[in-house]
Amino acid sequence: MGFCMFIEQRNVMRKQRHWEKHLAAKRSKRKEKKQRRKLNRDSDNPQLTKRVIKAITKERLAAAQCTGLRLCVDLSMTDCMSDKEICRLAGQLRRLYGSNRKANRPFHLFLTDLREDSRLYRECLRMNDGFLNYVMDMTEESCLDLFPPQNIIYLTPDAEEALEILEVDKVYILGGLVDESIQKKISYLRASELSVQMARLPIDEYMVKKNNPKNFHSKILAVNQVFDILLTFCDTGSWTKALEAWFPHGKGYIVAHGGSHSPAVTLPLT
Repeated sequence: MGFCMFIEQRNVMRKQRHWEKHLAAKRSKRKEKKQRRKLNRDSDNPQLTKRVIKAITKERLAAAQCTGLRLCVDLSMTDCMSDKEICRLAGQLRRLYGSNRKANRPFHLFLTDLREDSRLYRECLRMNDGFLNYVMDMTEESCLDLFPPQNIIYLTPDAEEALEILEVDKVYILGGLVDESIQKKISYLRASELSVQMARLPIDEYMVKKNNPKNFHSKILAVNQVFDILLTFCDTGSWTKALEAWFPHGKGYIVAHGGSHSPAVTLPLT
């Protein structure tokens, strides 16, 4: 009886040692993997630590608040949106801000008509880490409370005039709207209500419809998609490159190559 217990205990101890060796090996592999990642980061850019990169980004965003092109997201239309649509809009605002943080020439961003008692505000706090520390202006005021109407250009896919360049003395407005029911001309009606100039992305000028089985074509983009197109246009001066990089393939359009480059940003006349 005693011999059997001895054998059983020895087996248990052997299994325990085996398990401990297995755990130690896993910990060692994780440590090595972590060290390799660190070495790769350091070799890619040995001078820039995370803290330095964060400081440079913050400095660039702060400078944009003084000299950058101004862009507002008009959040006055969120009351008519469902909870699901509000959630999607909060995610789009996070992606928009993320793109601006990475940009070489970031915009001076505004979130207007953002009430602290609104569903969107609560959803942004819930979904977006550090939302209150975003380097952008958040206000309950309307864009008309902040800027002269003659300086405002409201971007809507239903506008007749195509956007050709970006002007530093203008303020560009994106309608903060997710509408899964696809009600027509909501942002157009909002711009008409404000009595401001309207423009659309030059999709018709630089893109053509492609054949697809569903015969689906749409020019309605999320706010972060429009923003990415504007950022790339500012960097390259090319609507062709900007639309090719960021216009979603599923919308049924492709870029018609051969478009020319033009100055992306113009200074005000003095």
